[in-house]
Amino acid sequence: MADRPTVLVVHHTVSPALDDLLDAALAGVRDPALDGLVVQPRAALSATASDVLTAVGILLVTPANLGWMSGALKHFFDTIYYPCLRETVGRPYAAIVHGASDTTGAVRSIEKIVTGLQWSAVGPALEVTGAPSSAARDAAYDLAATLGATVLD
Repeated sequence: MADRPTVLVVHHTVSPALDDLLDAALAGVRDPALDGLVVQPRAALSATASDVLTAVGILLVTPANLGWMSGALKHFFDTIYYPCLRETVGRPYAAIVHGASDTTGAVRSIEKIVTGLQWSAVGPALEVTGAPSSAARDAAYDLAATLGATVLD
C-alpha cells in the first residue's frame, strides 16, 4: 500500500443524476477532516486490480440497469476478482446505486460479488431513485466520508 492511504472510487456515471451523487461522494471522501487520505477516482472500465490492491478502501458508484449493476462495474469486478480475491479480504467498501425506479437488483448483484471477495461494508448501500434530492446528496457525502474515516482509523 502507498505511504498515504488511498480510497479508490470506481464509478460508471452515465447520467447527470448519478454525476451529482458522485460529486457529493467525492466531496465527502475529500472532507478536510480526512487529511492525509488520497482519493483516486477511476472510471469502472479503466480501474484495475493494481488500483484495488493499492487502495485501503473502495467506493462503488453505479446506475441500476435493468435490475443489475452497470455492465462497466460488472466488467471491473470480472477483471479484479481473482487477482484480488486473497489480497483484499476485509477491505472496507461502500456503494451508491442510482436508478430510475428500482435499485434492488443492482444492490443485490454488488453484494453477491463483494461477499465472495469478503469485503466489509461500512454501511448499507445508498439507493437513490429519480432525481437526487438534497438529502440524497448529503447521504452520498456522509457515506463516502464514513468510508474515509474508517480507513483512517
